[in-house]
Amino acid sequence: MPTPLLRLIAQRVLLGLALLLAVSVLIFIGTQILPGDVAQAILGQSATPQNLQNLRLELGLDRPAVERYFDWLGGAVTGDFGRALANKRPVADLIGARLDNTLFLAGVTGAIAVPLAIILGLISVRFKDRWPDRFINIFTLSAISFPEFFVGYLLMLVFALELHWVQPLSAIRPDMPFWDKLQATALPCATLTFAVLAHMQRMTRAAILNVFGSAYIETAELKGLRPITIIWRHAFPNAIAPIVNVVMLNLAYLVVGVVVVEVVFVYPGLGTLMVDNVGYRDVPVVQACGLLFAATYIILNIIADVVGLVANPRLRHPK
Repeated sequence: MPTPLLRLIAQRVLLGLALLLAVSVLIFIGTQILPGDVAQAILGQSATPQNLQNLRLELGLDRPAVERYFDWLGGAVTGDFGRALANKRPVADLIGARLDNTLFLAGVTGAIAVPLAIILGLISVRFKDRWPDRFINIFTLSAISFPEFFVGYLLMLVFALELHWVQPLSAIRPDMPFWDKLQATALPCATLTFAVLAHMQRMTRAAILNVFGSAYIETAELKGLRPITIIWRHAFPNAIAPIVNVVMLNLAYLVVGVVVVEVVFVYPGLGTLMVDNVGYRDVPVVQACGLLFAATYIILNIIADVVGLVANPRLRHPK
């Protein structure tokens, strides 16, 4: 028989799939109720009624919405998101390179922000209520208080226009060397790091301090262990579940919430592709981008839930 841990993991996965299905319905409905006529937006004001009718038939707009939804969902499951209305190219080809760019930006930012946040959280715990703790708290709260576009423009002004260390716009190409890509994405990475650092640092601090009143921590202190050893070997592993949850939520934000940063730095990612095609009323592209964002967010949340369950010793060893 399956253990309680496996049953809980299966429930989380099934719940995530059900949530993704519900989100796909909302995405489809949202794109269908946008004001205006899709055919009119594509052909322009000079289109004749016959041309508009022919295009509506070509796009399948005469079919019931339920039938169009299941056709779109069936194609999306197999990786076929249809063709863009503007240039008739497969949507999968359009979003492929853009998705790689967004994942590269999110990956580099996560590789910097996650270890930095955990280290700052451990330092805050080690020097609780002393000047390092107060300085770190002031710095992280100040960083999170500013909106991303303000931080982005400020970094652009200082490091690109005044100091000339980097380029103001983050134009990257698939054939660029890795180090050139890192240099091109320096400002967007710094902006996103400021945006997500505070949440992870403060959760790390709070989660570790929450377990400090436990008996095993008092035992470690009575043994004469150094404070940093107690924090790293005893407190941190037992506080890992909430830390992993907040890390995964912020990693999801790095993929889903980069739209503003990508627009500020004209970064060729999935966010800018979605914004551009919302203006063009290119429904298949908007649907595909929205579904990918939702799937990324839900998958990372499922991973966070599973890690939290596995980290619970009472579920790993029910006896």
